[in-house]
Amino acid sequence: MSIAAAASAEHSARDRRIILALFAAGLTTFASMYSAQALLPSLSAAFGAAPAHAALAVSLTTGVLALAIVPVSVLSNRFGRTRVMRASAVASCSIGLLLPFAPTLDVLLAGRALQGLALAGVPAVAMAYLAEEIGSAGLGAAMGVYVSGTSVGGLAGRLIPAVTLEAASWRWAAAVLAVAAAGCTVWFVRVLPPSRRFTPVTADIRTLAADLAGHLRHRTLLPLFATAFVLAGGFTALYNFLGFRLTRPPFELSEAVAGSVFAMYLAGTVTATFAGRWADRHGRHRVLAAAVMAMAAGVALTLPDRLPLLLLGVLLCTAGFFGAHAVASGWVGAAAVGNRAAASSLYVFAYYLGNSVIGGAAGLAYGHLGWAGLSAYVAVLVGAAALLAVPLCRAARAARHALAAHAADSDAFSTPAPGASEPV
Repeated sequence: MSIAAAASAEHSARDRRIILALFAAGLTTFASMYSAQALLPSLSAAFGAAPAHAALAVSLTTGVLALAIVPVSVLSNRFGRTRVMRASAVASCSIGLLLPFAPTLDVLLAGRALQGLALAGVPAVAMAYLAEEIGSAGLGAAMGVYVSGTSVGGLAGRLIPAVTLEAASWRWAAAVLAVAAAGCTVWFVRVLPPSRRFTPVTADIRTLAADLAGHLRHRTLLPLFATAFVLAGGFTALYNFLGFRLTRPPFELSEAVAGSVFAMYLAGTVTATFAGRWADRHGRHRVLAAAVMAMAAGVALTLPDRLPLLLLGVLLCTAGFFGAHAVASGWVGAAAVGNRAAASSLYVFAYYLGNSVIGGAAGLAYGHLGWAGLSAYVAVLVGAAALLAVPLCRAARAARHALAAHAADSDAFSTPAPGASEPV
């Protein structure tokens, strides 16, 4: 084997380790983050709390995580991507192992908020790490695998507790999930290779503020941040109160059966993986628009009190959301100029802020108007994402035309090789 072939094989093997490690990171992070979602009806019953109060077990975690995103991203610039991600994963799973012993709902909520702070390191850094370590040609596919890992983690975080609830209390359900998350953390820490293309940067507040302001003025990045905000909020709102609808009339499913609906997350695993590849091949704007349309159709199908239509609607919403998230997150890494970690942190901040604020506020719509009010709430958010897709499509077309014009200018001024014919 030649030296070049050996180097290529080593590079490919390292890329596979990176993708596998980030898949494991998505598993442990999102399993821990959303483990409380399947427990919400049980928490409401166990502590005598209203659904909106119990839903804080999800919203507080994602809200604190959102606030920690930018500071953690700054730490990763100073101390390294892999060090921050490893510390984050270990800290969050350690807190998760203690949560089943919470004596009151308020103590549990405080623990979930602290876990959100610990969780921030992986989502804040993963996108920047992939953008630095994976070549641009394979970035979309790599990001798709990472997002598929988050969808599997979200599925496990909801499904494992839901199944455990059939035979045990919410405490045992939380404990089983925490042990599984700890196992994924060990896998992630052992497999993740060190950075090769990372250079430590000590940025002052003024430099960071300038980088963030520049990204917020970017005509492609700003609509992507807004898209993450509205879609993540709408998707979380849907799943936060899905369990309440399924366990109450007219469906009255058991908690385990209702929790099994979270298996719809497998649709997100598939679409996230393929959406990244389709975006590399057919254009990010086209795949993003199709994903948003799938979500809109899904929301409409959840309205009738017919279980098959409801399940189909949830399936379409899940597939569309994860497809959109995979495309948008990869697009941020490709479009960002300069401080990519700052751009990634803004995207993740918008994602989890929407998750917390919009997802939490959905409790008001559900509490006053039931599922019809919640569906209308989510439909407005998906409509906003459709409007945001318009400037993204325009920016993509402008970039394509600029690239074509640049190529034409290069051809016009290039000198033909001896014996070559002049271009017609």
